[in-house]
Amino acid sequence: MKPDEPAWTPPAADAGQPPAELRRIFRLFRPYRGRLTVVGLLVGASSLVSVASPFLLREILDTAIPQGRTGLLTLLALGMILTAVMTSVFGVLQTLISTTVGQRVMHDLRTAVYTQLQRMPLAFFTRTRTGEVQSRIANDIGGMQATVTSTATSLVSNLTSVVATVVAMLALDWRLTVVSLLLLPVFVWISRRVGRERKKITTQRQKQMAAMAATVTESLSVSGILLGRTMGRSDSLTRSFSEESERLVDLEVRSSMAGRWRMSTIGIVMAAMPAVIYWAAGLTLQSGATAVSIGTLVAFVSLQQGLFRPAVSLLSTGVQMQTSLALFARIFEYLDLEVDITEPAKPVRLEKVRGEIAFEDVTFHYDEKSGPTLSGVEVTVPAGSSLAVVGPTGSGKSTLSYLVPRLYDVTGGRVTLDGVDVRDLDFDTLARAVGVVSQETYLFHASVAENLRFAKPDATDEEIEAATRTAQIHDHIAGLPDGYDTLVGERGYRFSGGEKQRLAIARTILRDPPVLILDEATSALDTRTEHAVQQAIDALSKGRTTLTIAHRLSTVRDADQIIVLDDGAVAERGTHEELLEQDGRYAALIRRDSHLAPAAT
Repeated sequence: MKPDEPAWTPPAADAGQPPAELRRIFRLFRPYRGRLTVVGLLVGASSLVSVASPFLLREILDTAIPQGRTGLLTLLALGMILTAVMTSVFGVLQTLISTTVGQRVMHDLRTAVYTQLQRMPLAFFTRTRTGEVQSRIANDIGGMQATVTSTATSLVSNLTSVVATVVAMLALDWRLTVVSLLLLPVFVWISRRVGRERKKITTQRQKQMAAMAATVTESLSVSGILLGRTMGRSDSLTRSFSEESERLVDLEVRSSMAGRWRMSTIGIVMAAMPAVIYWAAGLTLQSGATAVSIGTLVAFVSLQQGLFRPAVSLLSTGVQMQTSLALFARIFEYLDLEVDITEPAKPVRLEKVRGEIAFEDVTFHYDEKSGPTLSGVEVTVPAGSSLAVVGPTGSGKSTLSYLVPRLYDVTGGRVTLDGVDVRDLDFDTLARAVGVVSQETYLFHASVAENLRFAKPDATDEEIEAATRTAQIHDHIAGLPDGYDTLVGERGYRFSGGEKQRLAIARTILRDPPVLILDEATSALDTRTEHAVQQAIDALSKGRTTLTIAHRLSTVRDADQIIVLDDGAVAERGTHEELLEQDGRYAALIRRDSHLAPAAT
């Protein structure tokens, strides 16, 4: 993280947003309207078929059995069996389609978040822990799986079942129906309170999961393991992780038990309702009112029992939706992040890039509250020439180089490539034109060949070998047991620093950019390795516009021009010899550089 950059924190939640959030969630399903319509039809058909069974049962008890009509009894029994078969078939089809739609929505969400993060400026990633980002994609979206894949369908299915069942109950006996539904408003109120409670706990739980994921990502990486063991902090890291996990245990238990007793009370009351119905029917009979037939009573209780399952499920779905709103809110936070660096509406595409770079009165700051990191930088690098940027730590050297490939955008002034503001270029032109080799070389956990082809997926074996020969790394790779199929390991830890740098150089050679940025590419290497890498860099730089950020001044003596940055401004400029004659900041830096001390006298 740059010293001036504040850590990223998610925006505060707006208590008035749930309706808007719900509309936004429903929009996720819009591309799958056709399939959802089919699900709705299946749900409706299943509900209608399922409520037919109690009516068939009533006819069996009130007509077929008392009258001894065997043929009718057989038909009614077969009808009950057929309704069970049809309900099951409709249920399987409904589950298949709804699960497919849900998984497609999950895929859309994951892809949308990943795409959004790919568009975010470098500043976002320097302010955000990697584990936090991973947790949003894995834990938050993963936590929504049940909701997205089944809750929506369950909501429609249970609602349809409840409506159809209530209508059927009214058709049988309206008085018993009123008794059955007296407590429904209380149940709805209880479920809403439980939902709000679980939503609050879920937000806390997901934050804790993100914190734990960040701890794992940082401490169990190769670098984290090396640091922990060499500093003797392995036990401390284990204790820290255990404490994080303990907090998660507490939140998981609270999440699971939130409102559990209240929801159990609903289940107990509903389970006791048949006894209430029998009691109410008995009172009706004793009061002299119209008697309820045995068949009607049994059919009504059967319908009521059938009502319990979707009603309880419907209330639970409401609770689940409240819980899921917390997860959706965290995902929408990322999807709503402002993308600072965007491609213009009508981007300029350069088919042939010469490579002239110009910084015109460039000013830059990481945060409006902090002072400028760069101020009034004016420098032109002709196509095919080299510029070296030197200066003390924190003077803005790396920041200046980041402005060319638009890892950051200038705050004031402009940076041009062949006379065109880089902000007006299309991303593809910029990516083809500018290659970067930094001090921290990143290699994927893949083979050598796959890492090299990341720069040019269609590169032939001959092109790869030519690039590695130019980078002076081919002989080493060829000497490995698996050659170019050798896995480089996590972040390339199976290779030394110099070998990784030469692999990065070979990768850039395959890309073949006309503009090359070398960001302290040899500063962390020993003198012997530096010499080998420098030879590879010299081969790579031939005929390209080169911008070198230098820590070791031994790498900049032959640059066509050198600028010295101090507090973000150009303090000196000229060739190596001209700057030595000025005996200013550059000469002072040379005197501190033990490698060039003899040459400077």
